[in-house]
Amino acid sequence: MGIDIARHHVKKGIRTAPKSEDPYLLLLVKLYRFLARRTDSKFNKVVLHRLFLSKTNRPPLSLSRILKETASTPDLASKVIVQVGTVTDDIRLTTVPKLTVAALRFTQSAKERIIAAGGEALTLDQLALRAPTGSNTVLLRGLRTAREANKHFGMGPHKHKKPHTISSGRKFERARGRRKSRGFKV
Repeated sequence: MGIDIARHHVKKGIRTAPKSEDPYLLLLVKLYRFLARRTDSKFNKVVLHRLFLSKTNRPPLSLSRILKETASTPDLASKVIVQVGTVTDDIRLTTVPKLTVAALRFTQSAKERIIAAGGEALTLDQLALRAPTGSNTVLLRGLRTAREANKHFGMGPHKHKKPHTISSGRKFERARGRRKSRGFKV
């Protein structure tokens, strides 16, 4: 058995535990580790993996996005919408229907609006008691590329990405060596 020269000293990039030391998150991980091991449910394995993720990989999900994604879901009233992350409010949404949503966190206004509509805002441990195998659930996640930082990724010529400039007016980034009209071009 030789040494793998090509992948020598290369760490596996897959998390097996969360980096956070939040005691509530660690208890949730303990619970879903047990469920993932003891049930033949892929749902529990997916939820466990998502609990390990960093905050940028657990993007928030708004109420309007939840409604948009579950518009074609049959018999939505009897199902639980699951988001391993934060559920946020959307003020552009005029009415919120009766929903049962389970999430890691809720913003205060989102939780109030769900409850005011006659729905339920569950935590993931309450979900584990209600649906230990993830039956009658709709698993959703937020848009990872919605962050402002993502608009700047992949910079370079002809990539049409957002530049890191203060503004895009006459006085900004128009120095010599940038424009033919400014004396010379490199």
